[in-house]
Amino acid sequence: MPEVQEIQIRDSAAQAAAAARALPRPNDEDLQDMQGEKMVLNMGPSHPSTHGVLRIILELDGEIITKAIPDIGYLHRGDEKIAENMTYTQFIPYTDRLDYLAPMANNVAYALAVEKLLGIHDKLPPRCQNLRVICCELARISSHLLGIGCFAMDLGALTVFLLTFTEREKIYNLCESLTGARFTTSYTRIGGVSRDTPPGWCDAVRKFLNEVVVNIAEVETLLTRNKIWVDRTKDVGAISKEEAIDFGLSGPNLRGSGVNYDLRKDQPYLCYKDLQFDVPLGSVGDCYDRYLVRMEEMRQSVRLVHQCLDKIPGGFENKTKEPVNVADGKIVLPPKSKVMSSMEELIHQFMLVTQGMNCPPGEVYFGHENPKGELGFYINSRGGGTPYRMKIRSPSFVNLSILSHLLPGHMMSDTVAILGSFDFVMGECDR
Repeated sequence: MPEVQEIQIRDSAAQAAAAARALPRPNDEDLQDMQGEKMVLNMGPSHPSTHGVLRIILELDGEIITKAIPDIGYLHRGDEKIAENMTYTQFIPYTDRLDYLAPMANNVAYALAVEKLLGIHDKLPPRCQNLRVICCELARISSHLLGIGCFAMDLGALTVFLLTFTEREKIYNLCESLTGARFTTSYTRIGGVSRDTPPGWCDAVRKFLNEVVVNIAEVETLLTRNKIWVDRTKDVGAISKEEAIDFGLSGPNLRGSGVNYDLRKDQPYLCYKDLQFDVPLGSVGDCYDRYLVRMEEMRQSVRLVHQCLDKIPGGFENKTKEPVNVADGKIVLPPKSKVMSSMEELIHQFMLVTQGMNCPPGEVYFGHENPKGELGFYINSRGGGTPYRMKIRSPSFVNLSILSHLLPGHMMSDTVAILGSFDFVMGECDR
Protein backbone atom coordinates (compact mmCIF):
# COMPACT_ATOMS: atom_id res chain seq x y z
CA MET A 1 0.00 0.00 0.00
CA PRO A 2 2.72 2.53 0.76
CA GLU A 3 4.37 1.79 -2.61
CA VAL A 4 1.10 2.52 -4.47
CA GLN A 5 0.68 5.83 -2.64
CA GLU A 6 4.27 6.83 -3.42
CA ILE A 7 3.77 6.12 -7.13
CA GLN A 8 0.54 8.18 -7.15
CA ILE A 9 2.29 11.14 -5.43
CA ARG A 10 5.13 11.01 -7.93
CA ASP A 11 2.69 10.93 -10.85
CA SER A 12 0.78 13.92 -9.44
CA ALA A 13 3.99 15.92 -9.02
CA ALA A 14 5.09 15.10 -12.56
CA GLN A 15 1.71 16.21 -13.94
CA ALA A 16 1.88 19.49 -12.00
CA ALA A 17 5.41 20.18 -13.29
CA ALA A 18 4.31 19.46 -16.87
CA ALA A 19 1.33 21.80 -16.50
CA ALA A 20 3.59 24.55 -15.17
CA ARG A 21 5.97 24.15 -18.13
CA ALA A 22 3.01 24.44 -20.50
CA LEU A 23 2.05 27.91 -19.16
CA PRO A 24 2.94 30.82 -21.45
CA ARG A 25 6.21 32.47 -20.38
CA PRO A 26 6.40 36.30 -20.08
CA ASN A 27 7.96 37.90 -23.11
CA ASP A 28 10.53 40.69 -23.06
CA GLU A 29 7.88 43.43 -23.28
CA ASP A 30 6.10 42.12 -20.19
CA LEU A 31 9.36 42.05 -18.22
CA GLN A 32 10.13 45.58 -19.37
CA ASP A 33 6.79 46.78 -17.97
CA MET A 34 7.58 45.22 -14.59
CA GLN A 35 10.77 47.24 -14.18
CA GLY A 36 10.26 50.24 -11.93
CA GLU A 37 7.34 48.78 -10.04
CA LYS A 38 7.39 49.91 -6.43
CA MET A 39 6.84 48.07 -3.19
CA VAL A 40 5.41 49.48 0.04
CA LEU A 41 7.22 48.33 3.17
CA ASN A 42 6.38 48.93 6.83
CA MET A 43 9.45 49.64 8.94
CA GLY A 44 8.38 49.51 12.58
CA PRO A 45 6.73 50.16 14.93
CA SER A 46 8.52 47.17 16.48
CA HIS A 47 11.72 47.24 14.42
CA PRO A 48 14.79 47.41 16.71
CA SER A 49 16.49 50.18 14.74
CA THR A 50 13.51 52.53 15.06
CA HIS A 51 14.52 53.09 18.71
CA GLY A 52 10.98 52.85 19.98
CA VAL A 53 7.51 52.71 18.51
CA LEU A 54 8.21 54.66 15.32
CA ARG A 55 6.63 53.40 12.11
CA ILE A 56 7.90 54.53 8.72
CA ILE A 57 5.95 53.63 5.60
CA LEU A 58 8.56 53.22 2.88
CA GLU A 59 7.96 53.07 -0.86
CA LEU A 60 10.81 51.20 -2.52
CA ASP A 61 12.03 50.93 -6.09
CA GLY A 62 14.25 47.91 -5.63
CA GLU A 63 16.57 48.91 -2.79
CA ILE A 64 16.10 52.66 -3.34
CA ILE A 65 13.62 54.58 -1.20
CA THR A 66 11.29 56.74 -3.29
CA LYS A 67 8.94 57.89 -0.53
CA ALA A 68 8.92 57.84 3.28
CA ILE A 69 6.01 58.64 5.61
CA PRO A 70 6.72 58.68 9.37
CA ASP A 71 3.78 57.47 11.46
CA ILE A 72 3.98 58.51 15.11
CA GLY A 73 1.66 58.61 18.13
CA TYR A 74 1.90 55.03 19.39
CA LEU A 75 3.25 56.29 22.72
CA HIS A 76 1.00 59.33 23.13
CA ARG A 77 0.01 59.92 26.78
CA GLY A 78 -1.43 63.43 26.68
CA ASP A 79 1.19 65.02 28.94
CA GLU A 80 0.24 68.55 27.95
CA LYS A 81 -3.40 68.00 28.88
CA ILE A 82 -2.45 66.24 32.10
CA ALA A 83 -0.48 69.36 33.13
CA GLU A 84 -3.68 71.41 33.17
CA ASN A 85 -5.05 69.30 36.02
CA MET A 86 -1.96 69.26 38.21
CA THR A 87 -0.05 71.79 40.24
CA TYR A 88 3.26 72.93 38.79
CA THR A 89 5.19 70.76 41.25
CA GLN A 90 3.04 67.67 40.66
CA PHE A 91 3.93 67.74 36.97
CA ILE A 92 7.69 67.39 37.58
CA PRO A 93 7.64 63.54 37.56
CA TYR A 94 5.91 63.62 34.16
CA THR A 95 8.89 65.48 32.68
CA ASP A 96 11.08 62.49 33.58
CA ARG A 97 9.09 60.46 31.07
CA LEU A 98 9.75 62.77 28.11
CA ASP A 99 13.36 62.11 27.13
CA TYR A 100 13.73 59.30 29.64
CA LEU A 101 17.45 59.03 28.82
CA ALA A 102 18.07 62.46 30.34
CA PRO A 103 15.42 62.92 33.06
CA MET A 104 17.40 65.42 35.14
CA ALA A 105 17.79 67.73 32.15
CA ASN A 106 14.02 67.59 31.54
CA ASN A 107 13.39 68.49 35.19
CA VAL A 108 15.65 71.53 34.94
CA ALA A 109 14.09 72.72 31.67
CA TYR A 110 10.57 72.60 33.10
CA ALA A 111 11.56 74.19 36.41
CA LEU A 112 13.28 77.08 34.60
CA ALA A 113 10.11 77.71 32.56
CA VAL A 114 7.96 77.93 35.71
CA GLU A 115 10.61 80.06 37.44
CA LYS A 116 10.57 82.42 34.46
CA LEU A 117 6.80 82.75 34.93
CA LEU A 118 7.38 83.49 38.63
CA GLY A 119 10.20 85.94 37.83
CA ILE A 120 12.82 84.09 39.90
CA HIS A 121 14.83 82.28 37.20
CA ASP A 122 17.73 84.74 37.64
CA LYS A 123 17.56 84.69 41.46
CA LEU A 124 18.49 81.06 42.06
CA PRO A 125 21.27 80.48 44.62
CA PRO A 126 24.72 79.95 43.01
CA ARG A 127 25.09 76.46 44.51
CA CYS A 128 21.74 75.44 43.04
CA GLN A 129 22.80 76.72 39.61
CA ASN A 130 26.04 74.74 39.75
CA LEU A 131 24.25 71.58 40.83
CA ARG A 132 21.71 71.91 38.03
CA VAL A 133 24.47 72.38 35.43
CA ILE A 134 26.30 69.31 36.74
CA CYS A 135 23.08 67.29 36.49
CA CYS A 136 22.34 68.54 32.97
CA GLU A 137 25.83 67.76 31.68
CA LEU A 138 25.87 64.31 33.28
CA ALA A 139 22.52 63.73 31.56
CA ARG A 140 24.06 64.88 28.25
CA ILE A 141 26.95 62.44 28.61
CA SER A 142 24.56 59.61 29.52
CA SER A 143 22.25 60.35 26.59
CA HIS A 144 25.09 60.59 24.05
CA LEU A 145 26.69 57.39 25.36
CA LEU A 146 23.45 55.54 24.74
CA GLY A 147 22.86 57.26 21.39
CA ILE A 148 26.30 56.38 20.02
CA GLY A 149 26.22 52.89 21.54
CA CYS A 150 22.90 52.04 19.88
CA PHE A 151 23.94 53.77 16.65
CA ALA A 152 27.06 51.61 16.49
CA MET A 153 25.16 48.45 17.43
CA ASP A 154 22.62 49.08 14.66
CA LEU A 155 25.50 49.05 12.17
CA GLY A 156 27.13 45.96 13.68
CA ALA A 157 29.66 47.31 16.21
CA LEU A 158 28.49 45.54 19.38
CA THR A 159 31.70 46.21 21.35
CA VAL A 160 31.01 49.96 21.35
CA PHE A 161 27.58 49.37 22.88
CA LEU A 162 29.12 47.38 25.74
CA LEU A 163 31.71 50.09 26.40
CA THR A 164 29.24 52.96 26.48
CA PHE A 165 26.77 51.13 28.70
CA THR A 166 29.51 50.42 31.21
CA GLU A 167 29.97 54.17 31.67
CA ARG A 168 26.23 54.86 31.75
CA GLU A 169 25.90 52.47 34.67
CA LYS A 170 28.31 54.68 36.62
CA ILE A 171 26.13 57.72 35.91
CA TYR A 172 23.08 55.84 37.18
CA ASN A 173 24.97 55.07 40.38
CA LEU A 174 25.67 58.80 40.80
CA CYS A 175 21.98 59.58 40.13
CA GLU A 176 20.90 57.06 42.73
CA SER A 177 23.16 58.46 45.44
CA LEU A 178 22.05 62.04 44.68
CA THR A 179 18.32 61.62 44.07
CA GLY A 180 17.39 58.19 45.44
CA ALA A 181 16.37 56.94 41.98
CA ARG A 182 18.36 55.67 39.04
CA PHE A 183 16.04 56.36 36.12
CA THR A 184 13.13 58.71 36.82
CA THR A 185 14.78 61.06 39.28
CA SER A 186 12.33 63.98 39.86
CA TYR A 187 15.27 65.79 41.48
CA THR A 188 14.55 69.41 40.58
CA ARG A 189 12.02 71.58 42.42
CA ILE A 190 10.51 74.92 41.47
CA GLY A 191 12.98 77.35 43.00
CA GLY A 192 15.81 74.88 43.56
CA VAL A 193 16.49 71.18 44.04
CA SER A 194 15.05 68.56 46.37
CA ARG A 195 18.25 68.06 48.39
CA ASP A 196 21.95 68.92 48.57
CA THR A 197 24.73 66.54 47.59
CA PRO A 198 25.46 63.60 49.94
CA PRO A 199 28.95 63.22 51.45
CA GLY A 200 31.51 62.07 48.90
CA TRP A 201 29.25 62.62 45.87
CA CYS A 202 31.36 65.34 44.25
CA ASP A 203 34.48 63.21 44.65
CA ALA A 204 32.67 60.32 42.95
CA VAL A 205 31.68 62.63 40.06
CA ARG A 206 35.30 63.74 39.65
CA LYS A 207 36.42 60.09 39.58
CA PHE A 208 33.81 59.26 36.95
CA LEU A 209 34.91 62.17 34.73
CA ASN A 210 38.50 60.91 34.74
CA GLU A 211 37.29 57.46 33.71
CA VAL A 212 34.77 58.40 31.04
CA VAL A 213 37.32 60.35 28.93
CA VAL A 214 39.31 57.11 28.61
CA ASN A 215 36.17 55.33 27.43
CA ILE A 216 35.39 58.09 24.91
CA ALA A 217 38.89 57.81 23.47
CA GLU A 218 38.50 54.02 23.18
CA VAL A 219 35.20 54.38 21.33
CA GLU A 220 36.83 56.81 18.92
CA THR A 221 39.65 54.34 18.33
CA LEU A 222 37.10 51.68 17.42
CA LEU A 223 34.92 53.82 15.15
CA THR A 224 36.35 57.06 13.80
CA ARG A 225 38.72 55.50 11.25
CA ASN A 226 37.01 52.14 10.95
CA LYS A 227 36.45 51.54 7.23
CA ILE A 228 33.08 49.82 7.69
CA TRP A 229 31.85 52.64 9.96
CA VAL A 230 33.10 55.35 7.62
CA ASP A 231 31.57 53.69 4.55
CA ARG A 232 28.20 53.31 6.29
CA THR A 233 28.03 56.90 7.64
CA LYS A 234 30.05 59.26 5.43
CA ASP A 235 27.98 61.16 2.84
CA VAL A 236 24.86 59.32 4.06
CA GLY A 237 21.87 61.37 5.22
CA ALA A 238 23.55 64.69 4.44
CA ILE A 239 21.54 67.76 5.53
CA SER A 240 22.57 71.23 4.37
CA LYS A 241 22.55 74.28 6.65
CA GLU A 242 19.52 75.68 4.89
CA GLU A 243 17.56 72.43 5.17
CA ALA A 244 18.43 72.05 8.86
CA ILE A 245 17.17 75.56 9.58
CA ASP A 246 14.06 75.22 7.41
CA PHE A 247 12.97 72.03 9.19
CA GLY A 248 13.65 73.49 12.64
CA LEU A 249 16.33 70.99 13.66
CA SER A 250 18.16 71.64 16.90
CA GLY A 251 20.91 70.20 19.07
CA PRO A 252 23.64 67.97 17.58
CA ASN A 253 21.56 67.36 14.44
CA LEU A 254 21.57 71.09 13.71
CA ARG A 255 25.19 71.66 14.68
CA GLY A 256 26.23 68.62 12.63
CA SER A 257 25.13 70.61 9.58
CA GLY A 258 27.44 73.47 10.56
CA VAL A 259 24.89 75.82 12.17
CA ASN A 260 26.48 77.44 15.21
CA TYR A 261 23.49 77.57 17.54
CA ASP A 262 23.61 76.43 21.16
CA LEU A 263 21.19 77.87 23.72
CA ARG A 264 23.84 77.59 26.44
CA LYS A 265 25.88 80.16 24.47
CA ASP A 266 23.25 82.16 22.58
CA GLN A 267 20.67 82.47 25.37
CA PRO A 268 22.66 81.49 28.48
CA TYR A 269 20.84 80.41 31.62
CA LEU A 270 21.93 79.19 35.05
CA CYS A 271 25.71 79.74 35.34
CA TYR A 272 26.65 78.80 31.75
CA LYS A 273 27.70 82.38 31.02
CA ASP A 274 30.51 81.99 33.57
CA LEU A 275 31.82 78.71 32.12
CA GLN A 276 34.20 78.05 29.25
CA PHE A 277 33.30 75.49 26.59
CA ASP A 278 33.36 75.08 22.81
CA VAL A 279 30.47 74.27 20.48
CA PRO A 280 31.49 71.50 18.03
CA LEU A 281 30.24 71.88 14.46
CA GLY A 282 30.08 69.58 11.45
CA SER A 283 30.91 70.55 7.86
CA VAL A 284 28.89 68.17 5.67
CA GLY A 285 25.86 67.38 7.83
CA ASP A 286 25.97 63.63 7.24
CA CYS A 287 25.68 60.75 9.72
CA TYR A 288 29.44 60.84 10.29
CA ASP A 289 29.36 64.52 11.26
CA ARG A 290 26.50 63.96 13.69
CA TYR A 291 28.54 61.19 15.31
CA LEU A 292 31.64 63.40 15.61
CA VAL A 293 29.63 66.27 17.11
CA ARG A 294 28.23 64.06 19.86
CA MET A 295 31.65 62.63 20.66
CA GLU A 296 33.10 66.11 21.13
CA GLU A 297 30.04 67.30 23.07
CA MET A 298 30.72 64.62 25.66
CA ARG A 299 34.26 65.96 26.11
CA GLN A 300 32.91 69.49 26.48
CA SER A 301 30.41 68.28 29.07
CA VAL A 302 33.27 66.73 31.05
CA ARG A 303 35.03 70.09 30.86
CA LEU A 304 31.92 71.92 32.09
CA VAL A 305 31.37 69.60 35.06
CA HIS A 306 35.02 69.98 36.10
CA GLN A 307 34.58 73.76 36.14
CA CYS A 308 31.40 73.53 38.20
CA LEU A 309 33.09 71.27 40.73
CA ASP A 310 36.00 73.73 40.96
CA LYS A 311 33.70 76.72 41.50
CA ILE A 312 30.79 75.24 43.47
CA PRO A 313 29.94 77.58 46.38
CA GLY A 314 30.41 75.96 49.76
CA GLY A 315 32.79 73.32 48.42
CA PHE A 316 32.11 69.62 48.04
CA GLU A 317 30.66 69.22 51.53
CA ASN A 318 28.98 72.66 51.71
CA LYS A 319 30.51 73.46 55.08
CA THR A 320 29.30 77.08 54.84
CA LYS A 321 25.69 75.87 54.39
CA GLU A 322 25.09 77.59 51.06
CA PRO A 323 21.36 77.41 50.16
CA VAL A 324 20.14 75.25 47.30
CA ASN A 325 16.64 76.79 47.14
CA VAL A 326 15.28 80.32 46.91
CA ALA A 327 14.32 81.82 50.26
CA ASP A 328 10.60 82.13 49.59
CA GLY A 329 8.19 80.12 51.72
CA LYS A 330 5.39 80.63 49.18
CA ILE A 331 7.37 78.80 46.48
CA VAL A 332 9.59 76.26 48.28
CA LEU A 333 8.40 73.87 50.97
CA PRO A 334 9.65 74.94 54.41
CA PRO A 335 11.95 72.64 56.45
CA LYS A 336 10.11 69.90 58.31
CA SER A 337 11.52 71.07 61.63
CA LYS A 338 9.83 74.46 61.18
CA VAL A 339 6.59 72.91 59.92
CA MET A 340 6.30 71.03 63.18
CA SER A 341 6.97 74.10 65.33
CA SER A 342 5.61 77.15 63.48
CA MET A 343 2.04 77.86 62.42
CA GLU A 344 3.09 80.07 59.48
CA GLU A 345 5.32 77.36 57.96
CA LEU A 346 2.58 74.78 58.49
CA ILE A 347 0.11 76.96 56.57
CA HIS A 348 2.63 77.49 53.75
CA GLN A 349 3.21 73.75 53.44
CA PHE A 350 -0.52 73.04 53.43
CA MET A 351 -1.20 75.64 50.71
CA LEU A 352 1.72 74.51 48.52
CA VAL A 353 0.80 70.83 48.70
CA THR A 354 -2.94 71.22 48.18
CA GLN A 355 -3.19 74.22 45.82
CA GLY A 356 0.32 74.80 44.51
CA MET A 357 2.23 78.06 44.33
CA ASN A 358 0.31 81.11 43.17
CA CYS A 359 1.75 81.94 39.74
CA PRO A 360 0.87 85.28 38.12
CA PRO A 361 -1.23 85.44 34.93
CA GLY A 362 0.76 85.56 31.72
CA GLU A 363 2.52 83.41 29.18
CA VAL A 364 6.17 82.40 28.93
CA TYR A 365 8.36 80.20 26.77
CA PHE A 366 11.68 78.77 27.88
CA GLY A 367 14.01 76.81 25.61
CA HIS A 368 16.60 74.51 27.14
CA GLU A 369 19.59 72.91 25.38
CA ASN A 370 18.76 69.27 26.02
CA PRO A 371 20.89 66.37 24.70
CA LYS A 372 18.42 65.80 21.83
CA GLY A 373 18.06 69.52 21.03
CA GLU A 374 15.90 72.42 22.18
CA LEU A 375 13.35 71.25 24.74
CA GLY A 376 10.89 74.11 25.18
CA PHE A 377 7.98 74.68 27.52
CA TYR A 378 5.28 77.21 26.70
CA ILE A 379 3.08 77.98 29.72
CA ASN A 380 -0.11 79.99 29.58
CA SER A 381 -1.20 80.99 33.07
CA ARG A 382 -4.39 82.59 34.31
CA GLY A 383 -3.09 82.68 37.86
CA GLY A 384 -3.24 80.06 40.56
CA GLY A 385 -1.39 76.84 41.08
CA THR A 386 -2.03 75.07 37.75
CA PRO A 387 -1.28 76.12 34.14
CA TYR A 388 -4.23 77.03 31.92
CA ARG A 389 -2.41 75.61 28.88
CA MET A 390 0.97 73.99 28.32
CA LYS A 391 2.81 73.17 25.10
CA ILE A 392 5.99 71.09 25.02
CA ARG A 393 8.39 71.61 22.13
CA SER A 394 10.03 68.21 21.95
CA PRO A 395 13.23 68.18 19.86
CA SER A 396 12.79 64.55 18.78
CA PHE A 397 9.41 65.37 17.21
CA VAL A 398 10.80 68.32 15.26
CA ASN A 399 13.97 66.49 14.22
CA LEU A 400 12.00 63.55 12.81
CA SER A 401 9.97 65.91 10.60
CA ILE A 402 12.81 65.91 8.05
CA LEU A 403 12.67 62.15 7.44
CA SER A 404 10.12 62.31 4.61
CA HIS A 405 12.43 64.80 2.85
CA LEU A 406 15.72 63.11 3.72
CA LEU A 407 15.17 59.38 3.19
CA PRO A 408 14.11 59.31 -0.51
CA GLY A 409 17.09 58.53 -2.73
CA HIS A 410 18.89 56.49 -0.10
CA MET A 411 19.30 52.73 0.04
CA MET A 412 17.07 50.75 2.38
CA SER A 413 20.08 49.88 4.57
CA ASP A 414 20.94 53.57 4.92
CA THR A 415 17.70 54.12 6.84
CA VAL A 416 19.16 52.30 9.83
CA ALA A 417 22.25 54.55 9.82
CA ILE A 418 20.22 57.74 9.42
CA LEU A 419 17.82 56.89 12.24
CA GLY A 420 20.72 55.98 14.52
CA SER A 421 22.49 59.26 13.76
CA PHE A 422 19.38 61.26 14.73
CA ASP A 423 19.29 59.81 18.27
CA PHE A 424 15.62 60.38 19.01
CA VAL A 425 13.33 59.17 21.81
CA MET A 426 9.71 58.36 21.06
CA GLY A 427 8.54 59.08 24.63
CA GLU A 428 9.49 62.70 24.02
CA CYS A 429 8.27 62.75 20.40
CA ASP A 430 4.77 61.44 21.19
CA ARG A 431 4.42 63.00 24.66
